[in-house]
Amino acid sequence: MRFTENLLSGTLIKRYKRFFVDVKINDQIITAHCPNSGSMLGLLDKNNKIWISKSNNPKRKLKYTLEIIKVKDSLVGVNTIFANKIVHEGLRNKSISEFSDFENIKPEAMYDKGTRFDFLLEKNDRKIYLEVKNVTLSIKEDIAEFPDAITSRGTKHLFKLLEAKKSGYESYILYLIQRENCNNFKITDKIDIDYKKAFLEVKKKGVKILCYNCKLNPQEIKINEPVKILQL
Repeated sequence: MRFTENLLSGTLIKRYKRFFVDVKINDQIITAHCPNSGSMLGLLDKNNKIWISKSNNPKRKLKYTLEIIKVKDSLVGVNTIFANKIVHEGLRNKSISEFSDFENIKPEAMYDKGTRFDFLLEKNDRKIYLEVKNVTLSIKEDIAEFPDAITSRGTKHLFKLLEAKKSGYESYILYLIQRENCNNFKITDKIDIDYKKAFLEVKKKGVKILCYNCKLNPQEIKINEPVKILQL
C-alpha cells in the first residue's frame, strides 16, 4: 500500500484526548489526527520521529494525520485503517500463502445483522471469513503482542468467528504487525484477560490463527512474511 502523497517528517510532542497529537514540523507545532483508538503503549515517547500525511479535503477539521512513528530503530505504522488495505493488497498479490488460491475476495462482508467481517474469501465449495487485527505493541524485544487496550469488540469478533465456523464456514483471524522488528507474536498476558480467554477458547475449537509482519518506509507499507505464534 503506497501513500498517495509524500509524508512530512517531524517529532512527536504529545498525544491527548485519544485522537489528537501535537507534532513539530520544521519548528512549527501542528495538531494532527491520531487514527488509532488503542493505548499505543510504548510508542509515544516525546521526540520520537514521526511522519504525517496531509489531506486536501476542505471539510476536514484537521488537515494532517499521524501515519508512522519511529521507535528506537523500527518504524511502526499506527493508522489502523490501513491494516485492511495492506491485507487486501496482500490477498490480491498472493503474498499470504494460506489464501493464494482464492480469487473471489469480498471486503466488509456481512455475516449477520450486527456483524461484518473484514473479508469473505470464496473458491468452489470453500468459504472463509477473515478478520484482521492491527498490532503495534511490543513489550519484549522481537515479540509483538495484542491487544494494547481492552477490546470488547475484539472479543465479540472472536466468538462470531467461532459461530461462523459452527455454521460451516472456515474462520481465520490474521494479526498484522505494522512493524519490522518482531519475528514472534503472542496474546498479551495482562491487558485484557477476557480477550485472552476467548482467544484460547476459539483457537481450541478450530478458528485458525495467522500472523504476518510488514515492511515499512515513508513511501509504502506492505505485508512481508509470517511470524511465529508463541504458545500460550
